Amino acid sequence: MTDVNSSDGLMTPIRPEQLEPGAVIAQSLDNQWVPARLAKVMIARGQSLDQVGRQRNQEVRAEYFRSLINASQVVINRAYFYNNDAINHDFALEGESRTAHQRLLASGAIVPFLLNERHPAEEPPAHLHLRRDGFTAWQETLAGIPATDRVRCVRMSWDGTSGDQENRERTRVRLFQPFAEKVQGLTAKDIDVLAAQVGVDRQDADRFGRRLGEIVAFSNDLSVRRESVVRNTLYEEFVSAPGTNIAEGRYDRGKPFAAEIKQLLDLIYNVNLADALGRYPLTPVGSLRRVVLQEAREARSTAGFVEDPEQLLTLLRRQSFAAVQDQLTPSAVNALSLQDIWRLRQTSAWNGYIRAFGDLTADPGAFQDSVGLVFDRYVGLNAEILELAREHGRARPAPWRPVVEVVVTVGAAVFTAVSGNDVWEVAGSVLPLTVSGSLTGSVQLVLRNRIAGRQQQRFAREIAAVRLASEREWAQFHDLVRQLPGYRDAAGPGATGTASTTTQDNEDLPEY
Repeated sequence: MTDVNSSDGLMTPIRPEQLEPGAVIAQSLDNQWVPARLAKVMIARGQSLDQVGRQRNQEVRAEYFRSLINASQVVINRAYFYNNDAINHDFALEGESRTAHQRLLASGAIVPFLLNERHPAEEPPAHLHLRRDGFTAWQETLAGIPATDRVRCVRMSWDGTSGDQENRERTRVRLFQPFAEKVQGLTAKDIDVLAAQVGVDRQDADRFGRRLGEIVAFSNDLSVRRESVVRNTLYEEFVSAPGTNIAEGRYDRGKPFAAEIKQLLDLIYNVNLADALGRYPLTPVGSLRRVVLQEAREARSTAGFVEDPEQLLTLLRRQSFAAVQDQLTPSAVNALSLQDIWRLRQTSAWNGYIRAFGDLTADPGAFQDSVGLVFDRYVGLNAEILELAREHGRARPAPWRPVVEVVVTVGAAVFTAVSGNDVWEVAGSVLPLTVSGSLTGSVQLVLRNRIAGRQQQRFAREIAAVRLASEREWAQFHDLVRQLPGYRDAAGPGATGTASTTTQDNEDLPEY
């Protein structure tokens, strides 16, 4: 029996409940993540992930840095350390960046998630796609961590016999079974709503629904034969080009709705690990929103429920913020180095920002009183980021008009309010209530530059779960929102979603 609080030389094993309350799982670090717009271009042109590698890596790296800026702790699947160039770029060679990575590991800012392994440097199963040079650099990085430091690693269970039976069982129940259940439930959704949210034309909705039926039937057949329902298997059948390695990321334009199905499978997969660990996924820009799944779900342990229509309305009402003196921001977050990120996390500005956000999520009902402090701390943090970029001559400053955006989803409806910089807008994209989970949703807080820039610093986090008791409460909330000054209906049902991605393979326990 292993004591989960004992340390094994380099490593301190922890359970999911021992993660920090503000821990997140960064979806974009999946070695298959592609923004929806880029995925469609890839499929149309028959390109692989490597062929769009430069553009994709820039976006992944920006999301990686954002996660380390905006969250106290980031959980990363151990395979991504050696298979994702956006991450292993920093420790491929000895130097300042490798040292920064070691410090982030030792401080608990980065936590590897282990599936079957009992140590982060353990050789992965033979079936798992492995970039040997990345894995060697990962082992060297771990070996170079000072003997007095420890790396926190999270696993479903550390208890049990040498066969780790308890970990395998918990992983099946918490990861693989929910994935299969969500896939097999796709045809129980409102197909018209689902089609609209993933960008399928209205006239193709029936054909899309039949394709989903084929996926569900295929998945059910796997389950009946007691074979694991994993994303790679579904990719092979419905998304990937025949005869290609899944890791190559070459998707088949000849397979009906390959792009839309990829995004759906990826969304389902992406939220699974976050759910299993009791934390929220950090959703990248250009990723499908969870509301697409039309699910009834319990709140994660990091946030409470908002159940009162009046209280929900306060989240969308206009907020007042102090005037912003600093009118510049770095034009790209990935102009920074990992050492800059480490230094930033040591500043009082960063610590104040994280504390303010923690207070907000601990009591979302006090949003009116606490969001102003989060905004203020965010402005201060941006000034620190700009200063770090300037030190290296990498600032390339851009005009900055910071705003707060609150996104409330309930069922298939999305309401968005933007305030700050003398601007206030509130809009709704409302689709019909669905039978499954129609009265649940979430509240997301976004802090961003009103002048769009895809790789600029921005923040997007789920701060509360929504649960309305009945359609009466939903109607009351909808009526209240429509009475807000300047409210408008957003054009088109597709405004409720965009697109997403993640990873899965196979062994005794399939790869996750």
